Amino acid sequence: MNELVKEISKMGIVPVIVLNDAAKAVRTAKALLDGGIDCAEVTFRTEAAEESIRNIAEAYPNMLLGAGTVLSIEQVDRAVAAGAKFIVTPGYNPEVVNYCVKKGVAIVPGCMDTNSIEMALCAGLDTVKFFPAEQAGGVKMLKALAGPYVNLHFMPTGGVNKENLLEYLSFDKVTACGGSWMVKKDLIEKDQFDEITRLSREAVMAMLNFRVVHVGINNDSEEEAEQEVSRLCSLFGFRKDVKSASTFASEGIEVCRKRFPGPHGHIAIGTSSCERAMYFLSKCGVEFDIETAKYKGGRLTSVYLKEQVGGFALHLVEK
Repeated sequence: MNELVKEISKMGIVPVIVLNDAAKAVRTAKALLDGGIDCAEVTFRTEAAEESIRNIAEAYPNMLLGAGTVLSIEQVDRAVAAGAKFIVTPGYNPEVVNYCVKKGVAIVPGCMDTNSIEMALCAGLDTVKFFPAEQAGGVKMLKALAGPYVNLHFMPTGGVNKENLLEYLSFDKVTACGGSWMVKKDLIEKDQFDEITRLSREAVMAMLNFRVVHVGINNDSEEEAEQEVSRLCSLFGFRKDVKSASTFASEGIEVCRKRFPGPHGHIAIGTSSCERAMYFLSKCGVEFDIETAKYKGGRLTSVYLKEQVGGFALHLVEK
């Protein structure tokens, strides 16, 4: 996978922005950044697109900025010169795709059938845009379309929103989702940038889906742990579930037979993606104990934060 596309994958959400007034581009970008999203696709549907990209790129050079609805080679050159780091097209345009590949410009072309997908594969691409996603059949259609192409990834766009975002991202062939619900044109035109920030933050939280999975209780011996778990099961009728290093009293209480991180124990916080959670929390200054990281099939599945709360370590778990 292209390194830039890997970065987009960590972000998970690509806001699709239509700007009719380039003077509002920087404030729109800042609203996204304040909401935790540092990636955006500015569509080339308007005359203000090129200047908007230039303004954002100059104000926030570290923002991962792309140009969408690109229909010609001339637009590719203008977008890249303005500061776009990737190109997105609504359909598969061989001339535009081949030009970008030749120039070394990252491109995600729109594909919604096997013919366009196979042309993308022949061009050496491993990520395409599934567009229009909901109108074309949604996740069910995407899974059917992706079936024969085991190494191909998709960026669904079109009809994606807060309610169905996680459904798309739960499919392991989805790199990220494009959407405009947090940057609707009327919000920009009415200068409702605080609302864009709120919706962006809401989208990030919906994507990460944080929730308490269980609480772990530290013990100094197997005997002590057995007494505690037996008492909990006796009192409340919980089912005892014996694991290699601990025993669960129901799904929510883990009684450890030895000391894990945290003076008292740990709180396991479930998330849809440990990698994305680490990415977003790190931007907020959170540090992680990488030595505690666990992987499955090359995918990060759990890791402890360095900070603790009330004598309990915090443990991210991908669920």
